[in-house]
Amino acid sequence: MNKVTETAENYAFWVRLAAIASSGTAVLLVVIKLYAWFVTDASAMLASATDSMLDLFASVMNIIILRFALAPADKEHRFGHGKAESLAGLVQAAFVLGSALLLLFNGVSRLLNPQVVVNADIGIWVTVITIALTLLLVAFQQYVIRLTRSVVISADALHYKSDLLLNVGVLVALFLSQGIWLRADGLFTIGVGCYLMWGAGKIIWVSIHHLMDHELEEEDLEQIKAIVLNHDGALGMHELRTRQSGNIRFIQFHLELDDNLSLLEAHGIGEEIEFKINKALAPCEVFIHHDPTSVVQKELARDETL
Repeated sequence: MNKVTETAENYAFWVRLAAIASSGTAVLLVVIKLYAWFVTDASAMLASATDSMLDLFASVMNIIILRFALAPADKEHRFGHGKAESLAGLVQAAFVLGSALLLLFNGVSRLLNPQVVVNADIGIWVTVITIALTLLLVAFQQYVIRLTRSVVISADALHYKSDLLLNVGVLVALFLSQGIWLRADGLFTIGVGCYLMWGAGKIIWVSIHHLMDHELEEEDLEQIKAIVLNHDGALGMHELRTRQSGNIRFIQFHLELDDNLSLLEAHGIGEEIEFKINKALAPCEVFIHHDPTSVVQKELARDETL
């Protein structure tokens, strides 16, 4: 198995595992939070349960979307299906916005008609268990993100990071709403709604950024340049262009070579450089245009006039 294939398979394994772990956790959280809301009638508990239902829907959708995103390139999609991840991020953001609006309406209603929260001890214990489960899931998701840089898992992790803040707030709201400050329940719910709207905007920005074929990170660009220029046969490079689709990086550039090299020698140098770039940044596809050094200035001057 070559390096590129192995890296792609590792990416698929970890991303799928993270999506399954997220879905399983979300099911458990929805069940216990709905129970807590039923026995406490706390608006803050409803906010937490609503957010977990959103996370569950998004996680299940991630599993479906990843079936397309991780599929290999075919005749109709020569560059793969990686952008399906970014589209999934946009769909998730839409559901986050819908959930935020629901919470804002509910929070305003509870703010105008405050009530004492009953059976608050049950809600508090459920929230403590929820925080523990969420911490474990987020830690695992962050590990997967470091390995894969997956947009889908990053968007999913944002939901659960917001859950941590949300659940700490639930504890405070449940405590205050037992007669200390009745409006705390409604105010907290409104705050969660506003926070989710901000998070949705962030997901939208990241997803659009990936759909617009942005350049790779500066660190990756410098690594590509170092690999090329450190090769004994390379005299220089120009017109480096990069983009990323899902987990696959696409890299193209013009390689400047000695005029007197044979076609076979020039091809060999290009192959060696391509292999080193693939080893460093896999999975990626590298496209190299070989230029005799004597034509470089003329080519660059021509490009400037276009």
